[in-house]
Amino acid sequence: MTGRAVSRGWWLRLVLTAAMALPMLIFYAIGSLGPLIVADLDVPTHWLGWLVMSAFGFAALLSLWAGPLVNWLGSRRALALLFWSTVGAYGLLACLPGFFGVMMALAVCGIAQALANPVTNLLIAERVEHRHKAAAVGLKQSGVQVSALFAGLLLPILALNFGWRGALASLLLPAVLLAFLGPRAAPREHHDKPLRFAVARPNGRLTLLMSVQLCVGIVLSSFVTFLGVFAAGQGMSTTSIGGLIAGFGVMGIVARTFLTPLGARMAEESWLLLLLLLLSSLALWLTSLAMPGSHWPLWAGALGMGLTAVATNAIAMSMVLRDPAFGSPAPAAGLLSVGFFSGFALGPALFGLVQRGPWSFAQSWLALIGVLLVGGLLSLLLSLLRRRHRNSGEVVLEPSVSTVK
Repeated sequence: MTGRAVSRGWWLRLVLTAAMALPMLIFYAIGSLGPLIVADLDVPTHWLGWLVMSAFGFAALLSLWAGPLVNWLGSRRALALLFWSTVGAYGLLACLPGFFGVMMALAVCGIAQALANPVTNLLIAERVEHRHKAAAVGLKQSGVQVSALFAGLLLPILALNFGWRGALASLLLPAVLLAFLGPRAAPREHHDKPLRFAVARPNGRLTLLMSVQLCVGIVLSSFVTFLGVFAAGQGMSTTSIGGLIAGFGVMGIVARTFLTPLGARMAEESWLLLLLLLLSSLALWLTSLAMPGSHWPLWAGALGMGLTAVATNAIAMSMVLRDPAFGSPAPAAGLLSVGFFSGFALGPALFGLVQRGPWSFAQSWLALIGVLLVGGLLSLLLSLLRRRHRNSGEVVLEPSVSTVK
């Protein structure tokens, strides 16, 4: 392999990782800077859930059309749209005042979040050899956890010196550079097809996988959004809370990098999803044991969730990319993101409402275990359905498409 080919390979992997990291960094910033944000905006703690909903609710809606849009634009133009919308979101975060200004900025970031999985999956399909696809998916999905690592280690330090808005404004420079240079990693394409407002109708397998990701999204978003304020209530400092988020990110990188190729070598990845969801339930139980003066359950819970639940999205994306029975890569990835982002949008808002009711924080963590168990049951059903279709020798067909008027 020539030096130029190696350089292109590294640049492609960097762009894939950044395309996943930059749009999601704001989510982990809310987790690590949550106490500072609510104090500065002078809002109740549970309003953090509405901030997350503004980004991921819009992302979930846009994901219905993200796959067809990415196919029409091509990977190069779709990457440009992703990075420039990220630039716009961070720019608005730096200057729009008040709680509703922050909500508007996060909604703009939802555009990039909706595009991230379809465009990176399409780019992998175009540029990565089949035998390396699972590893490439694991690497690019670990970009989400790179953002958690950055949000945990550096943002709290920057925020203590420049405020939380100044800390987030520091991301404008890399975002602008990637907006100019990132699309060059994609091939040049010419499209003469008209853009159709059409939504792929998921088949039974994709519907079950979307439902699993809905459950995971509810739990992960609730956990990360409120971990910081829960830890602050147990007497943790801002930098220690950042350490929790960073540790969560490191474990997520390890899990996605190593478990995604492992799942690809398994006869049925759904069993791995089931195991990881059960282990995530244990991590949530440990988190609920935290008390002032006893912070080890917070560390155990954060590291455990990063090592288990985080990997499930990368494994699910790898399943969609490698198995044509789920549908073509970009539309199927977009629909899978609908399930995941819907969970991200609903989770923090519902968790905040539950936590404000008769349940304590510790009891609310336990309620999330029930959601994970539902996801585990759906994973089991998915494995049974896939085995039945394999045994029947089913011929794979493209999913039907329903036009949205």
